[in-house]
Amino acid sequence: MKFHYEKADGIATITLDNPPVNVLTPELHKDLLEILRDFNTDPDVRCGIWTAAGDRAFCAGDDVKTPRPERSFAEVAERHLSPRREGDGFEYPGWEGEVLALPRLKPMIAAVNGVCLGQGMIYLLLLTDLRIATPNARFGLPEIAYGMPGASAATRLGRQIPHVLAMQMALTGMMIDAETAARGFLINEVVEPEALMPRARLVAGHIASHPPVAVRAEMDAYYRAQDMSRADALAYSGNLYQLVRATQDRTTPPLAARKDKA
Repeated sequence: MKFHYEKADGIATITLDNPPVNVLTPELHKDLLEILRDFNTDPDVRCGIWTAAGDRAFCAGDDVKTPRPERSFAEVAERHLSPRREGDGFEYPGWEGEVLALPRLKPMIAAVNGVCLGQGMIYLLLLTDLRIATPNARFGLPEIAYGMPGASAATRLGRQIPHVLAMQMALTGMMIDAETAARGFLINEVVEPEALMPRARLVAGHIASHPPVAVRAEMDAYYRAQDMSRADALAYSGNLYQLVRATQDRTTPPLAARKDKA
């Protein structure tokens, strides 16, 4: 497999290793789907890290060299509107839609070194919650130059970064560097390459130290409330709070404050 999947100390690490620039293929979308299903359902895993091998690319997007079978517009539309089934051929549209449809149940940290483009950028925006990058990281949605619009809508780009930066990325197709991404809050911080994975593991370990049901509820409340009215968000978060508090052992003292601050 070109995705390496490791689990230790409550943290799952997913590493894309498809040199030279870590492109995605229809087969790799299916592999990622299976990994994320395991990540969601393994009770011993509390947080994830998604990174990539090498220093050229976190993910350069879908492989443009992947053969596309000759299909009519009607056949492509039918495949797009139909769910994937085991035994389907590996082509586009493919398993990437199933990946994005999975519920987000646990936090995922991106550790980015090199370029992050196209479908890789879409996955970064929709599958990760915290993002750490090196100075040579670059981010972009170049599809507009090839007549393939819509990534900014699919990713709710304008909800994650300021409007003018979202429009710059969506309409020009140009990449932004790590410093610009940090100023626009696309990423949390920039660290040197040798510190990338240690920093990601430190933050993941801090998250994994919290009660998992509390983290699960906080994730659920955060994402669902974005599409609720203020009144509904208050009611929903209040109900979640009381439900989670009721499940806690009141005789268990709070977690001791960690010395290794995240």
